[in-house]
Order: sequence, then structure tokens, then C-alpha cells
Amino acid sequence: MNTDQELEGTALRIYVAMVNADKPLGPREITRMANLSSPSVAYRNLQKLDELGLVEKDAFGEYTVKHRQSVKGHVWIGGRLFPRLMFYSFFFLGVLLMEAAIAVARLLVEEPLQYDFILLISVTTIGLVLFLIEGALSTKNRK
Repeated sequence: MNTDQELEGTALRIYVAMVNADKPLGPREITRMANLSSPSVAYRNLQKLDELGLVEKDAFGEYTVKHRQSVKGHVWIGGRLFPRLMFYSFFFLGVLLMEAAIAVARLLVEEPLQYDFILLISVTTIGLVLFLIEGALSTKNRK
């Protein structure tokens, strides 16, 4: 069974919330954490995750993450899942900081900034903002 295809939508939001919580959770807690309409939606998706072998139900009716699955569009760091888009925004932030340092150095020696360099800074800023917004939206959608 290909869990990458099965793990999407609400089931993905629940799985990511459970991984990041790192503690046993019941359907009501998951309903609040994943911003679901009812505990029955959480329960149905928990059953799906259980069938996939990703979570298991304990004697108290709470679910824990049994298997840490790689998730499309996310990266594991220190036992937590983060959207990959956030890392792209950090890359653009690093490039933008280097460009800003070059611009400041040029201005300190009273050398004017060329049009091409200003365009480069603009494109880098737009890339940073777009990836940051998309990463934040994907984070918001899974909460």
C-alpha cells in the first residue's frame, strides 16, 4: 500500500498534528488541533491512519504515532515535520541578506547601485515573500 497517496488532506493534517504534539491524543483533542468539524471526522481519519500502520490506539482510546512516515512536501527535523517551502524561503532570505550587504558596501564607498542589481534584489525579495507565504499557509492549513 502506498502511504504517500493515502496520506493527504485531513488525514495528513491529523498525522502532522500528532507527530508535532508527540503525545497520545484522543479524537476530541485532534479535532481541536487540526481544526476539524467534529470528533467523528477525526475518528474516521484516525482509523485510516491506523489501517496504514502509522498510528495505534492504546487501552485508553488515545492514539499515538507508531511509524514516522516521510510526507510529501515536508521535511523531518528533530522529530518534527516542517513544510519544505519554508526552507526555500530561508534560502532566499540568505541570498537577500548577502545582496543587502553588497548594496550597503557599495553605498558606503559611494558607488551607485546599478539597475540590474536593484532588479536582482527585487526578484529575490519577491521569491522570499512568495515562499514564506506559501509555507505559512501550508502550516496554517494543517493546524
